[in-house]
Amino acid sequence: MFSLLDLKISRPGLWFPTIWIYLVPFANEVDFWLNVNFWLGLFFVTFPLNYLVYGLNDYNDIDADAVNARKGNFLFGAKASRSQLKGVLTKITILTSVFVVAFTFISGFKMFLLLLFMVVVNILYNFKPFRIKERPPFEILIQVGYVVTVFFSTELNNLETLPWQTLVYLSLFAFQAHIAGEIMDMYPDLASGKRTTATLIGRNNSKLLMLLILVCESVLVWYWFEDVVLASFLGLFSAFMILDILVVFKGRAYTLPEMKLFGYLINISALASMLWVLYSGKLLMV
Repeated sequence: MFSLLDLKISRPGLWFPTIWIYLVPFANEVDFWLNVNFWLGLFFVTFPLNYLVYGLNDYNDIDADAVNARKGNFLFGAKASRSQLKGVLTKITILTSVFVVAFTFISGFKMFLLLLFMVVVNILYNFKPFRIKERPPFEILIQVGYVVTVFFSTELNNLETLPWQTLVYLSLFAFQAHIAGEIMDMYPDLASGKRTTATLIGRNNSKLLMLLILVCESVLVWYWFEDVVLASFLGLFSAFMILDILVVFKGRAYTLPEMKLFGYLINISALASMLWVLYSGKLLMV
C-alpha cells in the first residue's frame, strides 16, 4: 500500500524538527530507551506524523512543487503529480487513525484531543476556506503547532510538563525553521502565485527576520537556561546569516547544490544539538 514515494512525501530530510522536539522532555530521564512507548512515539514523529504534515501540504501544493527545483528527493520531499497523489488522503487517514486509536488506548482521552488538534491544525493550514499557509504572517505563527509534539511526548511517556520558557524557545525554533524553507522556496512560490511572508517582504527581509529570531533564541537560551553551548551555536548560526545577507549570497537565490548542502548541514547540526540537549538537560532547568 505504501511505497518509496510515500516515504519521499514525508521528507526524511526534514524529520529533525519533530524528532528534536519529541526528545527534549527526556533530558532528565534515565533508561528511557528501555520503554516501548518511547520507541512507539519516536517512530510516530518520524514517518507517520510527517506524512500527515507534508502529505496534506503536497496534495494542496502541486503547482508550486512542479516548478520547485529542490523537490523530488528524500531530503526536501517529493515532486508528485496529481495522479500520483490521488490516494494520499486515504493513506493519511488510515495511517493517522491507526495511531490515534493506539495512543488513545495507551494514554487516554487527553491524548486523543492532542492528536485531534494536530490533525485540525494541518487541515486549517492546507485547505480552503482557511488555507492559513497563504495568509502571511499567520503561516509562520501557526508553526507553534509543532510544540504540541512536546505535549504528545510528555503525555505518552508520563513525563513532567516542560517550563513555559522551554515552550517559547521551541516555538521560536519552529518559526525559524519555517522561514528558512520559505526563503528557499520564494521563487517557485512567486511563479505559482503562492502568498507567503517571504514572497511579500522579499528574500533579504526574510533573512533579516530569521536572523532576528536566531538572535532572540541565542539570548533567551543564555539568559533563561544558562546554556553557553547551545547559545554559542545559535550565535554562530546568526553570524553566518549576517555573512549571507551582507557578503556571500546577498540577494541572490541559493543554487540547488547549495540548498542540498545546507539541508545536510542542518541535519548534522540538529543531531549534534539533540545529543547536547539530552546530555546537558539545560533546556529543562529554569
